[in-house]
Amino acid sequence: MKLVLFSALMLFSFQAVMSVTPLRFQHPLDPLTKEEITLVQTIVQKKYPTSSNRLSFHYIGLDDPEKDDILKWESVKPTITTVPRKALAIAIINSQTHEILIDLTANRILSDNIHQGNGFPTLSVDEQALAVELPLKYGPFIDSVKKRGLNLSEVVCSVFTSGWFGETQNRRTVRVECFMKESSPNIWVRPISGLTIVVDLELMKIIEYHDSGIIPVPTADNTEYRLSHQKPPFGPKQHSLTTHQPQGPGFQISGHSVSWANWKFHIGFDPRAGLVISLASIYDLEKHKSRRVLYKGYISELFVPYQDPTDDFYYKTFFDAGEFGFGLSTVSLVPNLDCPSNAQFLDVYVHDASGTPVPIPNAVCVFEQYGSIMWRHTETGIPNDSFVETRTEVNLIVRTIVTVGNYDNIIDWEFKTSGSIKPAIALSGILEIKGVDIKHKDEIKSDQHGILVSANSIGVYHDHFYIYYLDLDIDGEQNSFEKTSLKTVRVTDGSSKRKSYWTTETETAKSENDAKIIIGNAPGELSVVNPNKKTAVGNDVGYRLIPAIPAHPLLTDDDYPQIRGAFTEFNVWVTPYNRTEKWAGGLYVDHSHGEDTLAVWTKKNRGIENKDIVLWHVVGIHHVPAQEDFPIMPLLSTAFELRPTNFFDRNPVLKTLSPKFVKWPGCPK
Repeated sequence: MKLVLFSALMLFSFQAVMSVTPLRFQHPLDPLTKEEITLVQTIVQKKYPTSSNRLSFHYIGLDDPEKDDILKWESVKPTITTVPRKALAIAIINSQTHEILIDLTANRILSDNIHQGNGFPTLSVDEQALAVELPLKYGPFIDSVKKRGLNLSEVVCSVFTSGWFGETQNRRTVRVECFMKESSPNIWVRPISGLTIVVDLELMKIIEYHDSGIIPVPTADNTEYRLSHQKPPFGPKQHSLTTHQPQGPGFQISGHSVSWANWKFHIGFDPRAGLVISLASIYDLEKHKSRRVLYKGYISELFVPYQDPTDDFYYKTFFDAGEFGFGLSTVSLVPNLDCPSNAQFLDVYVHDASGTPVPIPNAVCVFEQYGSIMWRHTETGIPNDSFVETRTEVNLIVRTIVTVGNYDNIIDWEFKTSGSIKPAIALSGILEIKGVDIKHKDEIKSDQHGILVSANSIGVYHDHFYIYYLDLDIDGEQNSFEKTSLKTVRVTDGSSKRKSYWTTETETAKSENDAKIIIGNAPGELSVVNPNKKTAVGNDVGYRLIPAIPAHPLLTDDDYPQIRGAFTEFNVWVTPYNRTEKWAGGLYVDHSHGEDTLAVWTKKNRGIENKDIVLWHVVGIHHVPAQEDFPIMPLLSTAFELRPTNFFDRNPVLKTLSPKFVKWPGCPK
């Protein structure tokens, strides 16, 4: 997982099927506009003129407003925002990292602090673009290319973060790797192996270079995936589908605020987090009011450690959100392919290293999905009165795609009228390939740390650990975390013909240590409840976490990548709400030492009972590559569900009517 030249901000001029016109009125959680990013650039450059300072921006985003201010604003909905609008800029100025807080209304700097600890900000696309050009002009590299009989004009390079392995030197360095593009654009499966290239980003020069010997570059045969370059036969055949909503879409988008069926929520966007869902509330038909569910949710970090300890691979332990930026790496969605024809699209702005706004058209799409069953029953137990009741489900999907180098992360938030929210991840893209002098499995004599997926091509074992930040506010901020265990009970008193049954035991977590959960050790249920609100029959209202298939880290606790990615130690964490605790891997992840992570924060063992709490859920995939993943990978998916648990007094979609389906002329009856 890395960033190829310009890939994070490659913008395609696709025409959106339906685009949402931004409103002049601004929601306090809206992402920064083009004008606001420009204002930040102007204010910072005024203090640090580029004529006499080396200045590069690595983050320009909305500074999170105080939660109390947002909730007050949400309750009264003024026609003009009364919440202070601030931006946070993280910039490297004369080799020092500055955190600059800016009042966008008063047009002034509120604070300017210099980061003194370990770690560096997110890499900029601009500096990566400069770094990948260095080998092509470096004599020893040119000699290595010639020695391998390769054409220098067919070589492209990419930047890889290099992690931390106990070094005491605090220096912004990256690895650069190079690939062959001749005969196929599938560069990731054609590495030029055996070369070590280390670049100092501050000096913008190669400071270390080694050539350990010639390893064959995998062939370009059967690596092409562009449709325009494929040859028949094509298949399997898929039939066409026409989507038509005669009443129009069932949702409305006003600026970045969405209303659909019984849901309302806000779509935000951040250069680091990418897609952010906020202020999700659901209308209760029986109580005649909207009820709060989720204050804010997003992917806080993605940890991708590769499992090859050799010199060419050991450092590949990437933190894609913190090192490259999920927002900076968001790509434009392709209408009718990435999103269906009934989708509407949102455009956003990010920034480059100079602070100039950069548009991402079609960054987010919103659409309704049909075809599933909401609920049903066939009744045959009543004599002479059998019947069927069934309801069609319509769900709302919010989608974005983050491409970091070889991998594409399809990120969905699915809303159901039954009250569930289902965040989902689907991976596609291209495997990380290690070139080897092996053409058949029979030739393998030692552990290659992966699978031979093609001649001279090892797909290296690796993990994908996504950690979601979920600030649930179930009917209000004061919530608790409950662990319900399923326990086997032996029948020993002869009271039943059964010898055993199971029952439940529920425990409320008092502190952070109580809420560190490894899923899969024992059956159970995990819920966030509001102990101050009851259903008609007396249950605490709540939402249950139905987790993804659990994946646990297999690295040792003292391994440097695991120290930095210690937030994967548990599948579930719960913390008291803290506006500054946003990034599970720390604010400065590049070359970090694991000193500012979720695992460190929770050592305080703070109280979490009947408080404003945040649920963190780690969604993981252990990826053992297969030949079907080559040369490009079909979707590999995982998901979890936040499901109402005694939140409603009964089935909230009992009286929901199925949508009417209009048949087009010529359709079979």
